[in-house]
Amino acid sequence: MAGRVAKKSPRSARERLSLESLLWDLGYCCVAGVDEVGLGPLAGPVVAAAVSFPAGTEILELADSKKLSASRRLGLEPQIRAAATAASIGVVEVEELDRLGVQRAGLEAMRRAVLGMVPPADYLLVDAKEIPGLEAGQSAFIGADDFVYSVAAASIVAKVYRDNLMAGYERLFPGYGFARHMGYGTAAHLAALEKLGPSPIHRRSFSPVRRFLSPCPQRA
Repeated sequence: MAGRVAKKSPRSARERLSLESLLWDLGYCCVAGVDEVGLGPLAGPVVAAAVSFPAGTEILELADSKKLSASRRLGLEPQIRAAATAASIGVVEVEELDRLGVQRAGLEAMRRAVLGMVPPADYLLVDAKEIPGLEAGQSAFIGADDFVYSVAAASIVAKVYRDNLMAGYERLFPGYGFARHMGYGTAAHLAALEKLGPSPIHRRSFSPVRRFLSPCPQRA
């Protein structure tokens, strides 16, 4: 199963479930899809989700979370959780992200999501990169959130969770527009950064944020 491939989206949700079905036939009981969201924003954590379904699961019309409207994601997320055997979240907050670097933070968030699964996963289907430090077998596929059912589910669960976090940060740190742009570097976000300076949840390792950090005071 190991490998990385690029593949166009299948036509139906049932076709998206083909890898999970193959693994179930091979005797794996808890096949989890894993994905992260939030690598690119200037603010907020990286969030990952790991989601597994029982064999013979009810088929939902899922897609990569980036291709769905916010209202569609919000409608699907509780349906995914209701149908799932397990759905777990992993988070890497900004301070740790700045220390690790964003790519390592994304892998760590996925690792935490997998370790939080009850029951634990015995095989993982992962978007783009294999996750280090795990015992379960795994296969990584480029663009998996677009054609692997459980990975698409994980992308939706992670996106809804992170969007809710960012909406909460809007109330804690008003003026930045976090509930609108979710921390991404929009023109409005950059204008707010210039006016207000970085908030506690801005990623100081990102160059657009560093531009607006106050210089260190000169020693006497």
